[in-house]
Amino acid sequence: MENESRELDEKFMKEALKEAYKAAAKLEAPVGAVVTLGDQVIARGHNLRERLGDPTAHAEIIAMREAALRLESWRLNECTLYVTMEPCPMCAGAAIQGRVGRIVYGADDPKAGAAGSCVDLLGETCFNTQVQVTGGILKEKCAYVVQEFFRRLRSGKKSAESPVGDEDNN
Repeated sequence: MENESRELDEKFMKEALKEAYKAAAKLEAPVGAVVTLGDQVIARGHNLRERLGDPTAHAEIIAMREAALRLESWRLNECTLYVTMEPCPMCAGAAIQGRVGRIVYGADDPKAGAAGSCVDLLGETCFNTQVQVTGGILKEKCAYVVQEFFRRLRSGKKSAESPVGDEDNN
């Protein structure tokens, strides 16, 4: 059963990675997210802060908004949020407020992660809702996407043409 769960987590993290590549192609920080209900993806999102000029346009927020619209409910307690990078405090707070049942993330974020890397907002027991958290799914691949994106930006390669390669070759 644990192997099946891990395989499912990896399958959906690959879907989140596809969203991260979409963000990179738009010269956005390459973070992607999907929301699932059962074994179906019901919402997708990737970072759009630069494009929208919106500090809340994180992959997780976009995906949770889409999921709530699709379900016609802000209560996402039966849903799992898959995200390529550990959620920040804003996204963790939105997941708590949205009663997301589970968060699965790829790479740790020691500078802003709210699942234990920087702070442990998702581990707090004082909130009305407790979110189950699984980290490190496809960790190396998720970290690579971010590292390579920023390495290329620092080197002056600001082309939207394949800023980190594609998901089939990394």
